[in-house]
Amino acid sequence: MRVPYMEPLLPIWAGVDEITRRNLGRVLGAFQAEAVGPPHFAGVTGYGHDDLGRDCLDRVFARAVGAQSAAVRVQFVSGTHAIACALFGVLRPGDELLAVCGAPYDTLETVIGLRGQGEGSLRDFGVSYRELALVDGQVDWSGLAQAIGPRTKLCLIQRSCGYAWRTSLDIAGIERAIGIIKRQNPDCVCFVDNCYGEFVEALEPTMVGADLMAGSLIKNPGGTVAPAGGYV
Repeated sequence: MRVPYMEPLLPIWAGVDEITRRNLGRVLGAFQAEAVGPPHFAGVTGYGHDDLGRDCLDRVFARAVGAQSAAVRVQFVSGTHAIACALFGVLRPGDELLAVCGAPYDTLETVIGLRGQGEGSLRDFGVSYRELALVDGQVDWSGLAQAIGPRTKLCLIQRSCGYAWRTSLDIAGIERAIGIIKRQNPDCVCFVDNCYGEFVEALEPTMVGADLMAGSLIKNPGGTVAPAGGYV
């Protein structure tokens, strides 16, 4: 039985169901393509060499998000840890990190070197940081069009609003930002912090041009079951 005041919500719910159907199909297709079976769930010991389950999980995840490869590990204790590993893996002394969606999560402040003594931070490593402030709660698109400098090695695109009063960036916005960045410097790494963003749309950032992406297994990919973990 339909309730009149719920009528306007029906198209919204139908849209969510369609996204769920498409994403479920993509994830199940990845499991099928990698022929996931009992051997992949066997216990292992030692250093993890020839760990069939781990290697298969990486391939399944990469297929599910449209990436070339992935590292999915419980040893990433959080999304912040995974993001930090990705940043330290790309940036080198003399490089510049540009945050294009305003201030990132406060948990990244110590990673960047904005808070505390900065020991062991990117700043301590010789990586400079610059931030493109939001305009009326939105990405400063005109500012971004001329924001990439000669030392800008990586642009951090935070998908979720986090703790800021702004709307979360959708896939269309991420694709637009990547296009603007790449037109200024095709070699600049477009890195998306995808925490809270997995599977909420029919596409993932790596399907629209993102070079690198990281997030947490504690949130969407873990389905509230995983107690820890992250992915790059």
